[in-house]
Order: sequence, then C-alpha cells, then structure tokens
Amino acid sequence: MSYAVKSLNQGDRELIAFRIGDQEFCVNIMSVREIRGWTPATTMPHSPAYMLGVINLRGAVLPIIDLAARLGMKPADPTARHVIIVAQVRRKVVGLLVDAVSDILTVTDEIIQPTPEISSDLERQFARGILAIDRRMICLIELEALFPETESEAA
Repeated sequence: MSYAVKSLNQGDRELIAFRIGDQEFCVNIMSVREIRGWTPATTMPHSPAYMLGVINLRGAVLPIIDLAARLGMKPADPTARHVIIVAQVRRKVVGLLVDAVSDILTVTDEIIQPTPEISSDLERQFARGILAIDRRMICLIELEALFPETESEAA
C-alpha cells in the first residue's frame, strides 16, 4: 500500500483500489460500507447478465453485481479468493464482486487525469479519470454512472 492513508488535507480524497483481472480500478471510499469475502449468491430469474444474484447480509437482501461483466470485461467465475465490496449507490446498497482489494489511496484532484478522448462513450460514461501512480494505471469509476437510477431501482 504505497499511497496508504495519511492525514487528510483539504482537497484530498480517499479511494479504494481493487483488481479485476489484470486491471486496477478505484471508487470513492465514501461509497464503501464494508468489504467481505465471497458468499455464493442465489440467482434471480430474468435479472441482467451482470447480476449474480442476492445474498442475505444481516437480514437484508443484497444484490451482487459482477463488476467485471458490468464493465464489459470477461465475467468472473467467483471463488473463495474473490471479495464483495458493499457499496452505497444513491439510496441502494449493492455488492460488487471484484478479484481483490489492493489499496487505499489518498489523492488530490490534480493527480486524476482525464479519461482519454479515444475511449468509447460507454467508458467515458463511468470512468471519471485515470490515476498514474507508481507505474500503475488506475481507472476511477463513478458508481452512480455505472448504475443509472432506473437500473438501480431494478436491482
């Protein structure tokens, strides 16, 4: 954890970095409620392909989203090594299946570079920027853009 948590200065933001395949992504830490190990999900009929199903989280039904599939990548084959990031997206709480959580980053807005113009409209829709840290390229994801209001209502 090279950019480990430090005392926050004004303008700093904290992000949680995670891996999906060989790529790293990050989300605002304020969206994350908890990180837990993989729990097999109960599939739901007629759900989108990226929705793995639901789990019981302390009495609440939590939809589990295969974030790789949602990002247009190869769908995950969940194992005990995968983790679920429980995140708040607007008023809904969802579980995001990822390969592993890798870091907690404290960055300023200046370190976040814009998404390249050659990216597709879909990528620019949810990718809020790229962080180039320690030879790593980390894509900052905007969860609200990844799960539009109408879809999160269905989850």
